[in-house]
Amino acid sequence: MSTGWEDPGRAPTVGAMKHVTYADKALFLDDEAADWLMEYARALGNAGMTDSITLHAIGLDGNEVDATFLLNSSTVLITQTTQNALAAPANDEAVGYMQERTRLIVSPPPARMVDDPLELY
Repeated sequence: MSTGWEDPGRAPTVGAMKHVTYADKALFLDDEAADWLMEYARALGNAGMTDSITLHAIGLDGNEVDATFLLNSSTVLITQTTQNALAAPANDEAVGYMQERTRLIVSPPPARMVDDPLELY
């Protein structure tokens, strides 16, 4: 995954997991989901937009959980590398959603003319 902000000299974390803190809750997410959560939150905040995203994570007790993050310009989110051997739950669909939404926010498609604005699709 490349967000354009990573350090090219930094090795990936062991176990491909990151420790994510949000609203005083700490969770373990796979590296890609954690990186895109941060990037998507940044894009939403810069655009003054809000969205929520549900990700599969591991709680500090070791149990798998589904965590829903409310993202907006006031979101306080911290990601940290971690050294653990836990298997990261998959978040492929959510990562794809965040990638697409981030792309649309950062580089929106050009406006186009329509004959009937009520029939856009």
